[in-house]
Amino acid sequence: MIIHKLMCGLFLGKKIVLCLCELLGSPVLPVLSKSGDITIGGAFSRNACNVQTLFHRISFREFRFAQTMIFAIEEINNSSSLLPNISVGYKIFDSCGSTLPSTRAAMGLINGQEKTFGKSCTGQSTVHAIIGASKSSSTIISHFSTCACLSNRKEHPSFFRTIPSDYYQSRALAQLVKHFGWTWVGAVRSDNDYGNNGMATFIEAATQEGICVEYSEAISWTSLDEQVERVVRVIKTGTAKVVVAFLGYDEMDILLEEALRQNITGLQWVGSESWITSSNLALRKYSGILTGSIGFAIKKAKIAGLQEFLLQVHPSQDPQNHILKEFWEETFGCSFQPSLKGVKQCSGSERLRDIKNPFTDVSELRISNNVYKAVYAVAHAMHSMLKCGEKSEEVNIESCFPGFRQAVIKGKPICCFSCIACAAGEISNSTKCSPCPLEYWSNEDHNKCVPKVIEFLSYEETMGALLAGFSLFGASLTLVVSFVFFWFRHTPLVKASNSELSFFLLLSLTLCFLCALTFIGQPTDWSCMLRHVAFGITFALCISCILTKTITVVIAFTAKRPANTVPQCSVLLQRMGVLGGTFLQVLICVVWLTLAPPFPHKNTVYAAERIILECSLGSSIGFWVVLGYIGLLAVLCLILAFLARKLPDNFNEAKFITFSMLIFIAVWVTFIPAYVSSPGKFTVAVEIFAILASSFGLLFCIFAPKCYILLLKPERNTKNHMMGRNQVKT
Repeated sequence: MIIHKLMCGLFLGKKIVLCLCELLGSPVLPVLSKSGDITIGGAFSRNACNVQTLFHRISFREFRFAQTMIFAIEEINNSSSLLPNISVGYKIFDSCGSTLPSTRAAMGLINGQEKTFGKSCTGQSTVHAIIGASKSSSTIISHFSTCACLSNRKEHPSFFRTIPSDYYQSRALAQLVKHFGWTWVGAVRSDNDYGNNGMATFIEAATQEGICVEYSEAISWTSLDEQVERVVRVIKTGTAKVVVAFLGYDEMDILLEEALRQNITGLQWVGSESWITSSNLALRKYSGILTGSIGFAIKKAKIAGLQEFLLQVHPSQDPQNHILKEFWEETFGCSFQPSLKGVKQCSGSERLRDIKNPFTDVSELRISNNVYKAVYAVAHAMHSMLKCGEKSEEVNIESCFPGFRQAVIKGKPICCFSCIACAAGEISNSTKCSPCPLEYWSNEDHNKCVPKVIEFLSYEETMGALLAGFSLFGASLTLVVSFVFFWFRHTPLVKASNSELSFFLLLSLTLCFLCALTFIGQPTDWSCMLRHVAFGITFALCISCILTKTITVVIAFTAKRPANTVPQCSVLLQRMGVLGGTFLQVLICVVWLTLAPPFPHKNTVYAAERIILECSLGSSIGFWVVLGYIGLLAVLCLILAFLARKLPDNFNEAKFITFSMLIFIAVWVTFIPAYVSSPGKFTVAVEIFAILASSFGLLFCIFAPKCYILLLKPERNTKNHMMGRNQVKT
């Protein structure tokens, strides 16, 4: 331990007493440091240490905590409102995850590196606050020390933390065990303040819940192998199948290593927050042991900009710093020393972006977020202290954490206020909350505006993929029907069905199915115009074919002898009917696109927290005229087909057309209110559904009966059977 000793003596034999405060032992140096007007100390542990070398092996997770502290300090230094014109520095020491090295680090933070201090051992500390360490047994302001013992203000007046006390977690674990009906459990704890106090509270709460604890064993990361082996044997020979592990990360790693060696499986582990969310444990060789583990986790968060900051860490930032070199060597499995055999030499050109490890992984920032908040807590405290003597309105000014605003307390002086969280979509700005710009939204901590999530019906999501699948299935099925008709094109049934119009109709139905695909994906200028024009023209072509076919059927079945006295619907007239009906729709679409075409639009009205990217109609009149024209053709077709439904014939196509038009009109009549009332991307989904439903209705009603005869009842595919009218009259 580094201490000071006051040494006094005579000077040159005279009666002059000279007293000097001298540092005993070697000074401990910080591993990462930066000077500033205010200095914040940090103590973070590593997996293992030895006497000669503080850093024996890098803990990527703890190194991320240290870099998160630096990141927060750099943010504060760049802030114009928090500690303005004051630079914040840092001194980060290694605590090695043990009490003695943690104490050495703490003394190093307090004492500095000077060998002598003059006549008195009292003086100012070299740092203004210390963050860390992770262990409860040796900490000051902690991001990860949860021991309830530290909440005693009389014994620990200078301790603060940004993580809840185990007073709550221990009782919650007892209630969790009780909830699942586990009344016979074993218990393992860390042999330190964290584990001993936490387990004592758990056993007390468990007893009140009617839970019996079969055994309670303790280990530490410095325990001898024999002790760890004995604890694992106790677990193995015990009858309890549920084990509550109130252990630190290091102790849990040691315990699982021995449990794996003794082949312990089939246990239900209930864990404390220290290890339960560690992907490093769960994804390693212990995955088989830890399957089904349960416990309480620290709330995770996102820290904007942290990942980019971490990926910029490089030994070139401080070439004399050995910790950066060691971090780089362990990360990439290389060495900066060329003399090492069997180890590749580090070039310095390796990229952290290509590495996936606990240092670069920011997907679940739990403890790192507590480090981040701890730095800001210190900065706000310093800010308030520096502003304490001023009488201006700036005395109490960000006293609230970012994401909160000041609220006057009724009956209290104006300088007294409470901090209230900003509403959704707002961030704190000085003493009040301000709304984010239209296309931005507040982050989870309400301290920064971030771009809103853009939402549209895409192929990647389930709904978009299903609709696209049905669209392609419908088009493929239509092509199959086309092939069947082409194969049987010389048979009486296909000839009686007006083969040319049938092929036109099948082509238009294929296009109808495929036009649904234009509605899926991110809207652009071209896709917005294409989707509505394609929809209008293909359906106009489809219904024009059916209308012409219906007129042909009516004329054919109402014809009387002699044939030349009745106007015949020639092939030329049929083609002109189809083209004429379609051309009018094309003309409507051209006018629509010329005057007010559809265009992509960012809808920020429906959902405040996200932007819905949709196609604006440009002109609603144009859209409804296109839809109305299709409806008009469908109504005319329905009327004519309905009038011809009882014409004497064994195969009266008018009946099938009537059914198809009834389904078609019903779908689109239902579509109108659903389209108007559907929110966001569901508006597009409703339109696609209407297109697919009406297309499938036309395909099945008109062509399914014919395919049935062509493929399964070929004996009906004769001219006599088709011309059944004379038989009925007879």
